[in-house]
Amino acid sequence: MKASLIFLSLLCLVGCVQCYGGRGYDPLGKLLKKRQTRKSAYHLAEDVSTEYSPVYLAPQDGLKEADKITMLPGQLNVSFDQYSGYVTVDPGAGRALFYYLTEAEDPSGKPLVLWLNGGPGCSSIGSGAMTELGPFRVNPDGKTLWYNKDAWNNVANILFLESPAGVGFSYSNRSSDYITGDKQTAADSYAFLVNWLERFPEYKSQDFYIAGESYAGHYVPQLADLILHELVFQIGNAYIDYIDRWMGTFDHFWTSALISDETHEGIVANCNFSTEGSVSQACEDYQDKAYVEKGGVYIYDIYAPLCGSSSSAPSQISNFDPCSDDYVFTYLNAPEVQKALHADRTGVPVQWEDCNDAINIDWQDQPDTVLPVINKLMASGIRVWIYSGDTDGIIHVTTTRHSMAKLGAPVKTPWYPWYSQGEVGGYIVGYQNVTFVTIRGAGHFVPSYQPERALTFFSSFIEGKLPPGQN
Repeated sequence: MKASLIFLSLLCLVGCVQCYGGRGYDPLGKLLKKRQTRKSAYHLAEDVSTEYSPVYLAPQDGLKEADKITMLPGQLNVSFDQYSGYVTVDPGAGRALFYYLTEAEDPSGKPLVLWLNGGPGCSSIGSGAMTELGPFRVNPDGKTLWYNKDAWNNVANILFLESPAGVGFSYSNRSSDYITGDKQTAADSYAFLVNWLERFPEYKSQDFYIAGESYAGHYVPQLADLILHELVFQIGNAYIDYIDRWMGTFDHFWTSALISDETHEGIVANCNFSTEGSVSQACEDYQDKAYVEKGGVYIYDIYAPLCGSSSSAPSQISNFDPCSDDYVFTYLNAPEVQKALHADRTGVPVQWEDCNDAINIDWQDQPDTVLPVINKLMASGIRVWIYSGDTDGIIHVTTTRHSMAKLGAPVKTPWYPWYSQGEVGGYIVGYQNVTFVTIRGAGHFVPSYQPERALTFFSSFIEGKLPPGQN
């Protein structure tokens, strides 16, 4: 494989998971809150690059043709191909991961991008494909689709993977597999890629990227570390460092005028997030006060309306419908949709969920920081982009800026505004082997809220250049 890039989109960090708005899920928030009380020392991501060998490899003859999607229910006619199905990663356990591929109109001339949603425990198809960067979004009727003109398969072939097993349509016949963590997720994703490329061998000679969001801030660097000599990557709104996330949270709340001066000062004076389990009672009290003061804003986009509220029409800032995840839930649970996607493996409809709360609660190994892994990838010559929507309230632009300083890279291209459709799309600063990009007016799910701006900066990344400044 000619591999030129890994694109890690922690848009939810961002990305992950559009599901939170209408159905009440907040997996990343739950995971972070749970970890505040865990009695363990701050620890680094381990080197996973040599731990999972040999990799299971099975014959894939004829499976590509069986996976081709004829037409999705309610879909408009398009001039690109789609595929979906299961790839076995452990035959002994009966563990298989589900994918959905949306090719570009000229697939042979475009790179392959693997997209991972985070959570952990949330679906890349329901979120990434159906509410963010995929070619189709679901109408309010839950039965028909509308075309997303700013889909990322305009410039690349996008491979959406539901990972780990137990997320979305992915499954295992061994129930203990649903208690998992970072290492197993990386190993299974790698096994998926090896087998998928046997099923689609034409992509072995094309450039390869990995993209993700939110908790994929862990998934992407660790998967990249398994294939270190093959890839480079980008990260956006990513959860990559425990300490920076908590320090950045309350700084961002304060600078966004969501909490009072007094509460912010109390947190600064009483909170030490450097060691898990060491948070004082005074610190907890001030944190609780902060969450009361900010009120019922949608934490993944602090300026967006809530689904079900009296103002639940699409946001005036982003024009994104806050109930989109409800429409996707209805659509992906329709028997005819599951049949078209080849997801009905037993011939009986399955219950699809956008996020698996049980997997999130039982998540095992999880380093506090993956910054050393990112530094390792940068030192190897891999090109890294880290991007952040500036209205995200869960993995804030402030958090990401704290982490950028820890990477210690010198500035090569000073901060400047970049443009999309004649307007400032955000801001950018180029460092040695790492670039930081903001997307103006975007929350945790950047392609959902600002699709044109997201496509502009993603296209620049694919082309190997910085987003355009003002002409």
